[in-house]
Amino acid sequence: MDIAGLTAFREVAVHGSITAAAKSLRYTQSAVSRQVAALEESLAVPLFDRGSRGVRLTDEGRLLLDHAHAVLDRLETARRDLATLRELDGGRLRIGAFATAEAVLVPRAMAAFRAAHPHVELSLSDGVTAAQVARLRAGELDVAVLNLHSGRSTDVAGLALRHLLDDPILVALPRAHRLAGRRTLRLTELAEEDWIAGSTALEDTLIAACLRSGLVPHVRYVVPEWTAKQGLVAAGLGVTLVPGLGAGVARPDVVVKRLRAEPTRGIYAATVERVSGPPAVPAFLAHLTESAAACRRELAAMTR
Repeated sequence: MDIAGLTAFREVAVHGSITAAAKSLRYTQSAVSRQVAALEESLAVPLFDRGSRGVRLTDEGRLLLDHAHAVLDRLETARRDLATLRELDGGRLRIGAFATAEAVLVPRAMAAFRAAHPHVELSLSDGVTAAQVARLRAGELDVAVLNLHSGRSTDVAGLALRHLLDDPILVALPRAHRLAGRRTLRLTELAEEDWIAGSTALEDTLIAACLRSGLVPHVRYVVPEWTAKQGLVAAGLGVTLVPGLGAGVARPDVVVKRLRAEPTRGIYAATVERVSGPPAVPAFLAHLTESAAACRRELAAMTR
């Protein structure tokens, strides 16, 4: 059933006149007549009795009119909903991120996005980069923030990556440490220290930077949470590596120092290639880019 014909039929039925319907639709009278005639032919029933004083619905026409109202009203609702989505006046955006990106980078972008588009529903899924990649591929996320660095094999085939920043890997020391007054340190200067790692699989932690430099750290404690790591460092029980994105939330009794030949990890926004995500994605990516630039400036000032 042709939508244009159904629309013309409803207008004629509502106005009781082909001439009035044509004026309402801004069509010619002959065009409306052809559309109604074509609809009658396709349904094999007369929809109007035509007379010198206009047209009158047949029984078949009255039956069809109820359906025409329902179909055309539903289509108009769909058009409005699509416009709402396109204009970022509704819809949803599902975001994924790893822990330290959730300290400042992602929340700042989410807040800016929500201020600009308050009617888009935002959700945030926490997890390591490998989990975020899996969720993207499964269609559970629209965009994810990933950390990728050499020596860590994360398969990103099929993903479109936007580089946000290179996040420096820093070292956290107790404030009373013998090297706490130095501006920068070499990893080799920490060769005799006890180390605190986030996992026994060192190649999947920030300590992989030590391994790439040739240093084999003596890992005394393994704790996954940054809060616990800081507690151990502050107590003088060891040193640990910390991403630049997490340096701003360091305890006052912990100092964070840059490393010479500074190792970094790349921070990227990822979407699935050749998949049409929600219209909110480009706008959110723009806010992420702005947030990343602010993070770079703040990190430079913090470790100056």
